[in-house]
Amino acid sequence: MSTTPLHAQGEPLSLADQAFLQLQDRLIFLDIPPGAPLNEGRLSQELQLGRTPLREALKRLESEHLVVTYSRRGTFATTVDITALSEISQVREVLEPLAARLAAERRGGDSRPQLEELSDLLASPGNERLPKDEALRWDVRIHRAIYAAAGNSHLQVTLERYSNLATRIWCVVADRIPELQEHITVHSALLSAVLAGEAEEAGTIMLHHVQDFETQIRQVL
Repeated sequence: MSTTPLHAQGEPLSLADQAFLQLQDRLIFLDIPPGAPLNEGRLSQELQLGRTPLREALKRLESEHLVVTYSRRGTFATTVDITALSEISQVREVLEPLAARLAAERRGGDSRPQLEELSDLLASPGNERLPKDEALRWDVRIHRAIYAAAGNSHLQVTLERYSNLATRIWCVVADRIPELQEHITVHSALLSAVLAGEAEEAGTIMLHHVQDFETQIRQVL
């Protein structure tokens, strides 16, 4: 069986896409620390990819504000700008509920099987108490699934960018947040509303979810 990563449509990812997704994950969850240099030679060996797809991925990551390149100095992971929390939240409080409503209106559309799978997994024994790093990854995974289910590629791209920036802020303060699981369990109700076609309920849950995200972060800053 092939282990090549696939697009949501089932098409194999390009080498540049593979590099982008792997590096994006490391940058979002701070496995590559903010401000750290990204050495092309080392990354090429680690990812087992050539320099050309790697450079394409780095250009895309720069457009996502996850890396920055300086002439004669190289490429670095961007710092995490906690002061941008308010601006990021303003955008997300408008667009995240919109995505949830659209996803519910379509009852998940082509993404319905994925949403059903996520809903079942959340209800599985053993997921009642997740480690914080796993809970954060669940948060990102479910949000991305809902963005795709909304059926608007422009909205999806925009929200993924702001969600990534928000997640980096969350990772900086996660150890100081006493209860993260409650924030994650909201997703069960959110997914249920989307799958049931309850657009207004899904939008309301998502709005409160995003607002709770900002509130919890501000409490520990």
